[in-house]
Amino acid sequence: MILDFSSPIDYLWALLPEVILAATGLLVLTLDVFQRGDRSGPSRAWVRWTAVAGVLLALLANGYLLEFEVPFRSGMIAMDAFRVAMNFVILGATVLGLLFSFDYLRREGLDIGEFYFLMLMAAVGMMLLAGSRDLIVVFVAVELMSLSVYVLTGFNRTDPRSAEGALKYFLMGAFASGFLLYGIALLFGATGSTNLALVTSEVARGAAEGNFLLYAGVALVVIGFAFKVSAVPFHMWTPDVYEGAPTPVTGYMAAGVKAAGFAALLRIVTVELAPAQPIWGIVLWWLAVLTMIVPNLVALAQDNVKRMLAYSSIAHAGYLLVGVVVGSASGRSAALLYLAVYAVMTLGAFALVGVVSGPGDSRSGLADFRGLGWRRPLLGALLVVFLLSLAGFPPTGGFIGKLYLLLAAVEAGHVGLAVILVLTSFVSYYYYLRVIWKMYFEVAPADAELPAASGAAFRLAAVAAAVIVLVAGLFPGRAIQTAEFAGADLAPRQVSPLSQPAVPRGVTETTTD
Repeated sequence: MILDFSSPIDYLWALLPEVILAATGLLVLTLDVFQRGDRSGPSRAWVRWTAVAGVLLALLANGYLLEFEVPFRSGMIAMDAFRVAMNFVILGATVLGLLFSFDYLRREGLDIGEFYFLMLMAAVGMMLLAGSRDLIVVFVAVELMSLSVYVLTGFNRTDPRSAEGALKYFLMGAFASGFLLYGIALLFGATGSTNLALVTSEVARGAAEGNFLLYAGVALVVIGFAFKVSAVPFHMWTPDVYEGAPTPVTGYMAAGVKAAGFAALLRIVTVELAPAQPIWGIVLWWLAVLTMIVPNLVALAQDNVKRMLAYSSIAHAGYLLVGVVVGSASGRSAALLYLAVYAVMTLGAFALVGVVSGPGDSRSGLADFRGLGWRRPLLGALLVVFLLSLAGFPPTGGFIGKLYLLLAAVEAGHVGLAVILVLTSFVSYYYYLRVIWKMYFEVAPADAELPAASGAAFRLAAVAAAVIVLVAGLFPGRAIQTAEFAGADLAPRQVSPLSQPAVPRGVTETTTD
């Protein structure tokens, strides 16, 4: 099916997964109102399963996007394999995030339809951000995603830490949005357009002429996204927000928001703003170095496992920035592969920490993990898989992802970045293995409280996530091929409307000799 973006109807087809998710969110909210007319008590099970069913339906629709074709890549929405692959990552993270949240919400008395609605709306924003080819759509997607996550962060209104985290996230997020919007305005002033397909040629001309507006616009856009992906030194909000938010929300933020932010960064910076590489290249190089070194060192001193994982997520942003700095198809492919694995192992790690933490997330210190591997064997074994994958031990997906990033960096001549990635990964071994040591080589006190048993949905999601991580490490061939195809397909291949006008519908193109 050929799409013509001069028709609004065709945009609905192009946004089919997002439309399904948004409709599901509205349906969940409506059903929840009718089944809880007095607004008291938890939602019924079919409300939460409706949300899961909507995400699964969006996954099917996302695969159908590959059947669509466009005459040229000039629309506001991308129709390439990279967008489809990123949608699978975001939707997969959303399914896992929903399944991991069921037990937590019931335990904390937060099981209401608004939570699932906000999760779905955040996913819509993430998917729009991953597929945007217009700077205005980028900003709208960022705000839709951010506003939903702000509310999710403060969803536990009885917890002061949750309220504090939401306030900090809102203030810093608004600050970052200001940078991003001002950068978009300057890019519009420098190029005369917000459509990324039309901006590229103007960027090449402006970079050659030393256009100050272009330089300032690119710098501010990079800073805005650096806030969103928690790159050092724009990361200061992350530990407090991740620690204060409900644990399933923390995992979803660390996985989904970061995936969407990097998807947009890869598309905008390495493809559409590629002619301006002399502007952003050195900036992102230093951001990658700082983001790999600083959080890994700070994480060594953390006694709270949830906060330690927050610093760990910042460090992983540094690893992903290596793929952005490389900027080639191999760098984008490596970043995509690592994003997919990172999302699964991070969601799994935070979900299991949430089980151990108990009511109010009050038991997330290192001492609370003593003897866990013997007291809850399945939970301990799954947490070991996720921690080893985060550290980059074989045979896990985390090891394959880091190896692929290393190969891309060395191939592009960024040997220094590759060395720093390896050394900082060695540093991270200490704080990951320290948790495993507590679980298996230290004895829990006699009065230690055993973590509550998890529901069937939680166990299914946790085991599935661990299997994905192990399969990606043991049999990475298919995943690497998919990432390589998606990374290469991100680059513009088709004719721009600047050089060849579109043929209107119903008109047959003719040629003369």
